[in-house]
Amino acid sequence: MQLTLAYHPVSSIRFGAKLTLDGTALTVSQDELRAIVLDDSLIEAVNFALAAPNDSLRAGPVFDIVEPRAKAAGGSPDWPGILGAPQTAGSGTTHVLSGAAVTMLREDSSGDSRGATGYVLEMSGAPAAASHYGTLQHLIVVPRTRANIPAAARQRAYRLAQLKMAVRLAQAAFSIVPARSEVLDNADAEPRAGLPRLAYIGQIFSRQRKPEADEHILYGADTDGMLPTLLHPNEWLDGALVPSYHASIGGAETYFYQNHPVILELYRRHCAGEINFVGTVATIASANNFDRERNTRFAANLANWALRADAALLTKFGGGVPHTDLSETARLLETMGVKTAVQVTDAARDHKVESALLFNFPEVDAIVCIGGNDTHWKLPRVERVIAANSGLVELLAGPFEIESLNVVGVANQQGASKLRSIVY
Repeated sequence: MQLTLAYHPVSSIRFGAKLTLDGTALTVSQDELRAIVLDDSLIEAVNFALAAPNDSLRAGPVFDIVEPRAKAAGGSPDWPGILGAPQTAGSGTTHVLSGAAVTMLREDSSGDSRGATGYVLEMSGAPAAASHYGTLQHLIVVPRTRANIPAAARQRAYRLAQLKMAVRLAQAAFSIVPARSEVLDNADAEPRAGLPRLAYIGQIFSRQRKPEADEHILYGADTDGMLPTLLHPNEWLDGALVPSYHASIGGAETYFYQNHPVILELYRRHCAGEINFVGTVATIASANNFDRERNTRFAANLANWALRADAALLTKFGGGVPHTDLSETARLLETMGVKTAVQVTDAARDHKVESALLFNFPEVDAIVCIGGNDTHWKLPRVERVIAANSGLVELLAGPFEIESLNVVGVANQQGASKLRSIVY
């Protein structure tokens, strides 16, 4: 399966009468976008704001961040299973507005462990420098939904509106020659004799949380009853996946999946002739020991039997419990003769590596700890605050202290974080 990413750099976004892409300047029509959002009767009103790197600006709580992308005719559809039928994602040409983002705010904080502020977008200072999102041009969407509707219905409305807007923005590039194109295809995997066969196993949800009714995660499904599943690498990058409504520790935004650094690095090494990237397994972290034993064996068997991997790279989703699924899958693979490397996040408060790992298998000895969860900043007052909840405006204005986990994009535990744990 071949996917061509046609990149169109965006260095500025401004409001205007109609949607256009002139060089690297994107002009968007608020009237057109408002019509897209208000097509959903659950949303009563919407406002838009713009944010650029180094702006004295803070926005929140963040629901999700999406890179504007749109599919050209002849390939897979935009967001299959969410905006249309659940056809296979990952083929054809996708136009990408690189450097741009559609950032949807939510009207309440995410709850769970993210506190009153929820996830915050920082565009200046040290927190912005620690997040890739501080380098982007953001179209910030500030929704107001109908009162007294279920939280799941509200978040579903956010998601549908955000994805539709992101597709519409990228359609501005359809008639423009891209600045560069990248072809992603591992079809030549089989003839690569002598190169190590490498697979990726990624958790996409943790059953510590129950997904909301009709929640979109994988091809529009909520993962309820899901077993580990083989996916082509292109499916991750091109619309098969969105994150859960439940904010996870070091969570993944849709933008992350669209630019999945682990998959793109494996592709790069595949194209460079260093490895044979044979495929991926999407899995979930289990809620009990029965599911854990079943799912970890399914994931290990798929990598070993179906992908015939010599080695596997594993990442996790969520808090401490998913460590157990991660480590047990790696242990099983090692007993099968498949070498593993696991990537984990230091969630411990006592700063000890031993308590952060939550497992100690001699076989699983290639561990990358991308911690930094105890990093925090004293945020100064900013000139502009964008919030979907008026009650949070004064709090977000600052000054206040914030943990890295609450700044969106900083503590991503699946390969996109700039933070690293160092033992010395």
